[in-house]
Amino acid sequence: MKHLLRSLLKARIWRDQLGQDLIEYALLAGFVAVAAGAMIPPVSTSISTIFSKVTSLLTVAGG
Repeated sequence: MKHLLRSLLKARIWRDQLGQDLIEYALLAGFVAVAAGAMIPPVSTSISTIFSKVTSLLTVAGG
């Protein structure tokens, strides 16, 4: 029984870490986009448009 419980806990921890990596990569991509917008002003309009589209999609998906 202990072995089964440990296996289940390890599996859950593994899944949680995979989700964490995805969030970290998304945040990193956002920071890179903001930095690019700050360094290259013409790019900032495109980045703003992309973020607006993502925001509206998340709002619709959230219901």
